[in-house]
Amino acid sequence: MLFQTVASFSSLYLGTLLLLLGTGLFNTYLGLRLTALNVSELWVGSIIAAYYLGLVLGARSGHKLISRVGHIRAYAASAAIVTATVLGQSLLDNLWVWLAFRFLVGLAMVTQFMVLESWLNEQTENHMRGTVFAMYMVFSCLGTVLGQLSITLFPEMDYEPLVAAAISSVLCLVPVALTRRLHPTLQSPAPLMFRYYAGRVPMSLMVVFIAGVLTGAFYGLGPVFAVKQGLTSDQAAIFMAVGVAAGLVAQAPLGWLADRMSRPALIRVNALILLAVGIPLWWDAAWPLWVYMAIVAGFGILQFTLYPIGVAFANDNVEPDRRVGLSGIIIMFYGFGASVGPLIAGGLMRVLDESMFFVFVSACAGLLVLFVRPQKVTGEHLSQDAPTQFVPIPEAQSAAPVPALDPRIDMEVDVSHNPPAEEEPQPAAS
Repeated sequence: MLFQTVASFSSLYLGTLLLLLGTGLFNTYLGLRLTALNVSELWVGSIIAAYYLGLVLGARSGHKLISRVGHIRAYAASAAIVTATVLGQSLLDNLWVWLAFRFLVGLAMVTQFMVLESWLNEQTENHMRGTVFAMYMVFSCLGTVLGQLSITLFPEMDYEPLVAAAISSVLCLVPVALTRRLHPTLQSPAPLMFRYYAGRVPMSLMVVFIAGVLTGAFYGLGPVFAVKQGLTSDQAAIFMAVGVAAGLVAQAPLGWLADRMSRPALIRVNALILLAVGIPLWWDAAWPLWVYMAIVAGFGILQFTLYPIGVAFANDNVEPDRRVGLSGIIIMFYGFGASVGPLIAGGLMRVLDESMFFVFVSACAGLLVLFVRPQKVTGEHLSQDAPTQFVPIPEAQSAAPVPALDPRIDMEVDVSHNPPAEEEPQPAAS
């Protein structure tokens, strides 16, 4: 059954793999290249932040583009823009141009994610949706890890990794352009009713925001931190890959645990351990390589599972027919967190030193420990189908605002487009 599922969506999975391979390669290259040029960490963080901001702000424009020209044309045009900007960065060294280019890449790539994910969602039967999206997560993470590891193939941080990333961006066109699958129907985006959901699930949104902050900071400043700790470029790439791979492996066991214990309690325990795991790296020390790898593995396990646990916690406290709108708000919080994280972490590392990266991680975890308190959860708005099934979501790779990504959502009965009966619900502290 698993083999048949992968085979039936092979073109979309392969497109996802190639798309994320180029992204993983570029993000790791960016930190290593700019660090070698003695560019400040604030600039590195700003360029990564621009990418995530483009992902968030490009959702509506991507939706309009797909509705006007269709899925494959929108995907092809977006892939061409991504390829052109990556190649342009190999010709231009101006940091302001790179900043603009990465924002443009974010705007374009969100359309590609929307095409892939809406295709998977519509053409999957309900009983298979969890499996289909779990495999989507596997291919997403595999692409990112392979992209990070592929930096070891380039001894010099010159233009060659950019050319490789551009090749990957072009090749991700092929399986999607040649797919024999029918075009999916485009879903209308749900309105973002901020006040309603912020009042209903404030704790969950805080978890999602912090998860975005940590993810953006890790992808942007992780390679910089590793190199400035004395690791080589190859070791820095492995450092990043270990963190992502550990997060992928931890999805299933943490998901099993999240379905069997109090989710706010699990989030708080997760945050407490995350606060402590990076303490040995708060100051410069000549640690053996295995220590760095062990710590980043622990970081990956804890950080990359925060988001799906937070999403499940939020769904527990929202009615099933309003979860499309909830997903839109969740993605917005996550995306803006991913935009803010690299800026704050980069600023701290620039003003103080590179060891501030894990001090920043611990501070973010500390905020969750203070804010997420199980005893404050009233259960007033608990949904009848709670606890909802934990679903591993590939948040580590994309901030694609496709509400249908969550397999729990029934698009046929969702009423997120209708204003809620009560405009200002009493906070449930969830």
